[in-house]
Amino acid sequence: MSFLLRDGSAADIPAITGIYRESVLNGTSSYEITPPSEAEMAQRFAAIVGQQYPYIAAAGADGCLLGYAYASAFRVRPAYRWMVEDSIYLAPEARGLGIGKALMAELIDRCTSLGFRQMIAVIGGASPASIALHLKAGFVEVGLMRGAGYKHGRWLDTMLMQRVLGEGMTTDPDPSAYPGTLFAG
Repeated sequence: MSFLLRDGSAADIPAITGIYRESVLNGTSSYEITPPSEAEMAQRFAAIVGQQYPYIAAAGADGCLLGYAYASAFRVRPAYRWMVEDSIYLAPEARGLGIGKALMAELIDRCTSLGFRQMIAVIGGASPASIALHLKAGFVEVGLMRGAGYKHGRWLDTMLMQRVLGEGMTTDPDPSAYPGTLFAG
């Protein structure tokens, strides 16, 4: 399947909402139970890009959105500002075709270029496919929260994985340059 990666835009919100809706209703990657509206997804999108985090769309040759990925704050306390959390969602027909791998690689590159030092994955349902994707991208397992969520009539574990970006912990970051300017306290 042919696809291209590009910046996500407000015009993608209906498709993003549809992809996320399917994931909420049928999957375990999100612990939301009720899918958010387009208006809510538009607010979430604006909050993420408004803080200069990357938001990437994967579009098919016909322009149809196949998936999306973004980075956002892991926590909003100032000491966490050099760490991002990744999120990747794919349309059902786009799974297993390398689109998630391409989105992940692009997200890692962009976050590294922005100056982030760590990326964390919070994998709902401890999905084996998501864990495998993250392992291939250089993440390591850092924790497992057993029974962290209850959805679809069962208890779900949550896997925590982490990846060093750029210089990681080997040098001090510059608090006067992004992302040091996030959540200054």
